[in-house]
Amino acid sequence: MQVSLSVNGRAVNVDAAPNTLLVTAIREHLQLTGTHVGCDTAQCGACTVHMNGRAVKSCNILLAQAAGAEITTIEGIAQPDGTLHPMQAAFKECHGLQCGFCTPGMVMSAIDLCQQHPGADEQEIRELLDGNLCRCTGYQNIVKAVKMGGQGMAEGQSATSSATATA
Repeated sequence: MQVSLSVNGRAVNVDAAPNTLLVTAIREHLQLTGTHVGCDTAQCGACTVHMNGRAVKSCNILLAQAAGAEITTIEGIAQPDGTLHPMQAAFKECHGLQCGFCTPGMVMSAIDLCQQHPGADEQEIRELLDGNLCRCTGYQNIVKAVKMGGQGMAEGQSATSSATATA
């Protein structure tokens, strides 16, 4: 079957079997390997992407369910000139990673978390990241990164709103 969708702002058609998972289509058909497969049971969050603006675990969604959807992967959040998304920059700055395996899914979840819960405190961040597992860091620097990234996202939105208002 052929499924049409948008991935990182680009229209794509994926020809795959009906039981193909979204994560498989992303990694194997589209060669976007930043989205990781960690557990195949939607427990670890390594496969998290945005579907129509919301974080989803792509190992738990059939490609057919994503027909017509807008998918954003970790490869699609930086600016075209390579400038990191504020959440990516915060993870780098706060050393919110060690081995890096969970990082793409963690960043994608953190962006959604900050969009849905701006100004979340440490306890809220820990609770809202519950579906993303990191086996290396102990989460302390991840929580710092999410707080910093959320502030950067809010400042970026303010700067964008101000620029739009003055134009």
